[in-house]
Amino acid sequence: MNTLLQTLFNGLALGSVYALIALGFSLVHKASHVVNFAHGSLLLLGGYLVTVLHESLGFPVAVAVAAVGTGAAAMLEALVLRRLRRSGAAVPTILTIGVDILLLTELARRIGGDVLRSGDPWGAAVVSVGGITVPQTRIACLVVTLLLVGAFFTAFRWSRWGLAMRAMSLDEEAAALMGVRADRLRMTAWALAGLMATVAAVFLAAFPTPGLDRTTGHIALAAFPAAVLGGLGSVGGALLGSLVVGMAEAAAVGYQQHLDLLGGGLADIVPYLVMVLVLMARPQGLLGSKELTRV
Repeated sequence: MNTLLQTLFNGLALGSVYALIALGFSLVHKASHVVNFAHGSLLLLGGYLVTVLHESLGFPVAVAVAAVGTGAAAMLEALVLRRLRRSGAAVPTILTIGVDILLLTELARRIGGDVLRSGDPWGAAVVSVGGITVPQTRIACLVVTLLLVGAFFTAFRWSRWGLAMRAMSLDEEAAALMGVRADRLRMTAWALAGLMATVAAVFLAAFPTPGLDRTTGHIALAAFPAAVLGGLGSVGGALLGSLVVGMAEAAAVGYQQHLDLLGGGLADIVPYLVMVLVLMARPQGLLGSKELTRV
C-alpha cells in the first residue's frame, strides 16, 4: 500500500512539472501553429540563470530575473520565426531545431561536467505523511504548479487576452478584422511558455535530483508526448496528458522490480509508449478535436 501511495504522489509531482512544460508547447502551437523544439534549451537557460544568480540576488529574485530573461529569449526567437510565417508551419518548426542545437551547445559549454545547485530554500528536507516519505520540494512543486495553472486557466477563460487568444486560434483573419493584434498575442504566448519553463527547471534541479546539468533540458522531450497525447494546441489536454505521462512513468519506476522482463530502461520510453497507444486509438489526442475541411 505504501508503494502505491508513494507512486501516486511521485506521479502527481512529476506530472505537475510536465504540465508546466507541456503547457508551453501547447500555448506556442495554439498561438503560432509552430512546434517549438527549442523549448528544452529555453528550460535549460532558465535553470542555468537561476543557478548563477541565486548567490548574488537571492533565490526568489533570481527566479524572477531568470523567468524574465527566458521569456525575453523566447520572444526573440518568435521575432526571428515571424519572418518565416508565410512559408507555412513546417519551416519555422524546423528552424527551432537549429535554435535548440545552438543554444544547447553554448549552455553545455558553460556548464561542462558540473552539476549546479539552484539554491532553493527547501534543500533536502522531507516530510513523512501516511507512511511515505515526501520531499518538501515536491510539495512546493505541486502548490506552485496549481497556482500557476489556475492563474493561467483563469486568464485564458475570463480575460480579454484569453478571449483574443481563443478567437485567433479559431480564425486568425476574422480575429484580425475585429481588432485582435495577432503578433502581440504570439509574443505573449512565447514569453509565458518561457516563464513556465524556468519554473519547471527550478524543480527539476531541486532535491531529490542532484542538481542542474547539461542534460536537464532533455526532460522537455518527455513532456512533449504529454502535450501531443493530450491534443497539441489544447491547453486542457496538455494538463491531462501530463498527469497521464507522469503517473505512467512513476509506476514504471515504482514497480520496476516487477517489470524486469521489459528491460531496465522502461521508464525512459514510457512517455512515448503511452503517446503511441493513445494516438493509435484517438489520433487527435485525448482532448483534441478533429479538423474539418470543406471541399
